[in-house]
Amino acid sequence: MALDGPSPSSPAAFSPWPDRLRHSAIILLVAALALGVLVLRDELLPFRAAAVFLCIAAAALVPWRLHSAVTTREDVFRGSNPVEAPAVNAVVAGMPDPVVLLDRAGRVIHLNEAAAQLAPALRKNELAQFALRSPEIITALREAIATTEPRRATYHDHVPVDRWMELIITPVPVPTAFGGAEKCMLMTFHDLTPLRRVEEMRADFVANASHELRTPLAALSGFIDTLQGPAKDDPRARERFLGIMHTQAGRMARLIDDLLSLSRVELSAHVRPDATVDLIPIIHQVADGLEPLARERQVKVEIDLPETPVTIAGDREELLRLFENLIENALKYGASGGRVIVSLTSAVSGEGTPEIRVKVRDFGPGIAPEHLPRLTERFYRVDVGDSRAQGGTGLGLSLVKHILNRHRGRLLIESVPKNGATFTACFPQPKPPFGA
Repeated sequence: MALDGPSPSSPAAFSPWPDRLRHSAIILLVAALALGVLVLRDELLPFRAAAVFLCIAAAALVPWRLHSAVTTREDVFRGSNPVEAPAVNAVVAGMPDPVVLLDRAGRVIHLNEAAAQLAPALRKNELAQFALRSPEIITALREAIATTEPRRATYHDHVPVDRWMELIITPVPVPTAFGGAEKCMLMTFHDLTPLRRVEEMRADFVANASHELRTPLAALSGFIDTLQGPAKDDPRARERFLGIMHTQAGRMARLIDDLLSLSRVELSAHVRPDATVDLIPIIHQVADGLEPLARERQVKVEIDLPETPVTIAGDREELLRLFENLIENALKYGASGGRVIVSLTSAVSGEGTPEIRVKVRDFGPGIAPEHLPRLTERFYRVDVGDSRAQGGTGLGLSLVKHILNRHRGRLLIESVPKNGATFTACFPQPKPPFGA
């Protein structure tokens, strides 16, 4: 005769029960059957069988009760933990600086959007040490957890750009659900990059300016002494010396202007431009502005640009300065080739990301291979005399490199001696809108 339901000994009979209770029940059932068989065979007295059964029951049921009580306590604690309250999350999310709230073990409880951007590896309920790999951060965090005292640390972040950060760890007493208080760790990050940039800008400006301005200043001082002395009453010498003095003063003005531009770009190098600009009219504007120089050097500028807009995230004034330097260099140092080609194309970088490339090619004498790696260094010149004769300051390509760094781009330089040079400004291509 078939039974309608599962037998009492079948595991399916206990399926609605919790796992630990179901296992305990099965153990007790098997123990009862075994002890019953022993009693029926007169191999074990009934009262001894009962005592053994009670011992087995205690061993099987007490751990389940303890686990059930601990689980219930943990569930209650999670549901009413003040640290995980929405109000705490809202406070952390509303802070302007990157902020992370950790428990005493160093696990992330809350973090705001700024912290997620600063350290994308941070995850809730995971140890912060695994995501923040800087030795200074890990040391400060371990000391704060061990001593429950505030800690402060500074560190240098190299990716994606150079940044100097300050970390402040503050122990925060938070009441628990069962009375008392728990020390959580509030990590606050402050960006020190602007201050460091200002310091570096000041030091670099003094060093570079004192070096580069010494020559024109010495020339001006010498000609002034000459005009005040031997050439005081010589109109021809005065006219000639005043012309040279005007040239030297113009060189000083260009040098100061380039130094200030370079310092401004470096100061904001860690902040990527967020305005949308069209490269086509910018390049046309620069080419039109340099037309007098092209006529003077007898160079034809050929523009090969698409008719449709090509937009990127960028700073218009910095991009004007970038293309002005590239095209002006081609007109000055590649004039013997008779023409300069400015073109724009789309390409894929070596890492497989799409990018926009603006090429400026001249057909002049070209650049020797040993000079190519150093062209973007400050004040580096292939030919110092020729550069100064052309009115160059030695900062143009350095400024180009720093502007491209701020736009998360890169500069490619290709040259073959006696066959011209090509300077390519590469910009990351913006992603199309979602669903476009």
